[in-house]
Amino acid sequence: MRLYLMFTAVTMEAGGDDDDVADGQHVQPSSANTCPTGTREEKSNESIDVDEDDLFKHSTTLTNKQRGNEVTVRPATLDALSIHQLAAQGEVSQVAAHLSKDSSLLSRQDERGFTPLMWAAAFGEKAVVDFLLEKGADPKTIARERESALTLASSGGYVDIVESLLRHGVDINTYDWNGGTPLLYAVRGNHIKCVEALLAKGADMTIESDSGYSPMALAVALGHKKIQKVLEDHILKLYKPQT
Repeated sequence: MRLYLMFTAVTMEAGGDDDDVADGQHVQPSSANTCPTGTREEKSNESIDVDEDDLFKHSTTLTNKQRGNEVTVRPATLDALSIHQLAAQGEVSQVAAHLSKDSSLLSRQDERGFTPLMWAAAFGEKAVVDFLLEKGADPKTIARERESALTLASSGGYVDIVESLLRHGVDINTYDWNGGTPLLYAVRGNHIKCVEALLAKGADMTIESDSGYSPMALAVALGHKKIQKVLEDHILKLYKPQT
């Protein structure tokens, strides 16, 4: 699974203009046959011709089947779900029950290289994230396509999880398979609070994705005016003479 920066649809979609997007808003998972990250964004600046497919090539959504929600003749019970699926659904008690039987599940990576912590971060399940971190889950784990828990949380707009992961010493400038950093994903999703949190902790504004977009260039291309203002204010603050 790929995180597809500059992105497209994620499991929790955040669309609309600057005034409409809420950080960490939960939306019903897509049924596309992919997995989490990235967000779908309406272009608010019609004068700029931006092909979002060129920004991030593919969608990465967790399907209902993967998450254990697919409607079948026999609906999946919690007992039938993997610890990764339970983490994505926010089932703290069930996750704890699995770990009590097999502690190695804490760091178990699935076929995409995702850990339970990464799935919880991708779906904004803060209680599960906190529980797993308390149990010693490694927040620095990198998945097969170089996705990280921080990138997934930033893409979804979950600022509380972003801040928690940053307190645990994760690499704030980690990049995925196409050069997407947490800051770039937060900008792409129009997640103002995540952008502010990342900048406050020193996220590098000069890093470009493989498609050539810096955070500022991406904000301009997508017409995210409030994000532009946050980035501009941060630049001015960096270069403001010390008194």
